[in-house]
Amino acid sequence: MANPVLPSSGVLSPLGLDAVRLNPGFWGDRAALNREVTIAHCQEWEEREGWIGNFRGVRPRKGREFSDSEIYKLLEAMAWADHPALPALAETVAQAQEGDGYINTRWSGSRYTDLEWGHELYCYGHLIQAGVARLRMHGEDRLTQVAVRAADHVCRRFMEGTETCGHPVIEMALAELYRVTGTERYLEMARRFVERRGLPALADIPFGRAYYQDDLPVKQAQVFRGHVVRALYLASGVVDVAVETGDEKLLKAVEAQWERTVAGRTHLTGGMGSRHIDESFGEDYELPPDRAYNETCASIASIMLAHRLLLATGDVRYADLAERTLYNMLATGVALDGKSFFYANPLQVRVPAVPLEGVNHAAEGGLRSPWFDVSCCPTNIARTVASLPAYIATSSADGIQIHHHTPSEIRHGDLAVRVETGYPWSGAVTVRVVEGGAGRISLRVPAWASDATLAHGGIVREVTPGYAVAEGPWRAGDEIRLELPMRPRWTFPDRRVDALRGSAAVERGPLVYCAESVADEPPLGDLVARVAPPVEHEADGIVELEVEASLGAGDTPGWPYGAAPDGRPSGADVGLRLVPYHRWGNRGPATMRVWLPI
Repeated sequence: MANPVLPSSGVLSPLGLDAVRLNPGFWGDRAALNREVTIAHCQEWEEREGWIGNFRGVRPRKGREFSDSEIYKLLEAMAWADHPALPALAETVAQAQEGDGYINTRWSGSRYTDLEWGHELYCYGHLIQAGVARLRMHGEDRLTQVAVRAADHVCRRFMEGTETCGHPVIEMALAELYRVTGTERYLEMARRFVERRGLPALADIPFGRAYYQDDLPVKQAQVFRGHVVRALYLASGVVDVAVETGDEKLLKAVEAQWERTVAGRTHLTGGMGSRHIDESFGEDYELPPDRAYNETCASIASIMLAHRLLLATGDVRYADLAERTLYNMLATGVALDGKSFFYANPLQVRVPAVPLEGVNHAAEGGLRSPWFDVSCCPTNIARTVASLPAYIATSSADGIQIHHHTPSEIRHGDLAVRVETGYPWSGAVTVRVVEGGAGRISLRVPAWASDATLAHGGIVREVTPGYAVAEGPWRAGDEIRLELPMRPRWTFPDRRVDALRGSAAVERGPLVYCAESVADEPPLGDLVARVAPPVEHEADGIVELEVEASLGAGDTPGWPYGAAPDGRPSGADVGLRLVPYHRWGNRGPATMRVWLPI
């Protein structure tokens, strides 16, 4: 099956790119843009910056020590998208592989001398994931040969001992290579890498061993901590190992860590990461809007982990978080033209960013950039969007489950259905049976949809959050209609989130909204919103909202503290326009805020 995650067991089985096709709509349009624009954009910049030239032996070498991984992620995107540029790029990569399978343009000649920061195993992980994608979409070829030889080299070099990599990803890559080849040593190597973490296996660093999750063995940890991408990639690999080895305690450990992390270390958008200095989680309820880091790669890692946990357990909570993160983080990370990207995703931007036409040398900033010194996010977006059909639906012994509502065609066995919807703008989801078959059809009802209805067979009934189930058998022409309430709603933070006290946000369906001020529009630093029903404005199928607010006059006080709380701003009452968070920053430099003082 053409699937980035294909466990041998679990409550649910994924339906891959050979079973799910995206049609024009929210995600289908983005998938087409990704294939037609974003993938070529990434390849162009990797050539321009000399990162592909590294594989041709061009010297001096260009890019950071991990830049090889960006070529591998691009190859994975090309594999899932069946992109014609893949064979030539794969051949370029293959020329750099050494006789024993080793391949790295930075460390050749001084192998494995810096496992804490060198990223050699991390780069292998992305190479292997590209190889798995190519095996499942195409079959054996030059790229898959390179990936398998690299994996065999890793097993020979690291099977014995206690070494591992400072940046996880090799674990889930090896587990998936085991799944596609059946070669036991790949799973065993992944298992040993997981077991070594936290012994400790790596040297201490100024950020502390928690930075790369080497402070505690996986089963002893209580919450995700340290560098967010590292933590979530590791957790994804741990789930893979737990599922394939039948280690229930290991799986339960990750479930518990995920639950606490979602409860106290996750932003409203689904983003994770509150500290810029080490790209890490903060402590529980440390969720500042303006200093939120929320790396785009971290959101992708969160989606990967949630999907794995969904397959393993069937628990709808994982699909709910994946949806939140898909619409408010993954969709935000790339501009509407497919050619510029956010690295960090704060929930408030106080000062408009300075536009950049070239490489952005800093991850911060409120403006999408065409490329970064560390361009992990553009290629990560490219490979994730290219494989997105595999996240849409699953199957089980009693039927299919549709987790993410987007125009698509889904086939499982004899049953084929077409999903028609304007989601996330509209809450109407129609599933039409194209070819009849047996089994239940289950549609996810999001946690926010408290009064949804399901119509089937002439009966309309209320359904609660979870899964709305319609029973077969099915004949061509049968129809199911799910109606989800799309009313705007005010959302309030937990009182323990100090940075958000006295504020609220607005959501509609799966979308988080924000206020955005561009050019000569009034700044957003001094405002108070009123908690009244927002007004909807629809144009070209996009729904924007308007709330009542007062904007301050902008006067600077002599002293910002006093004996009594300030009153509301002295400026004019306005209708404050809110846009979906994923669309902000497309009109040029702007200030922005999700959380509004009330």
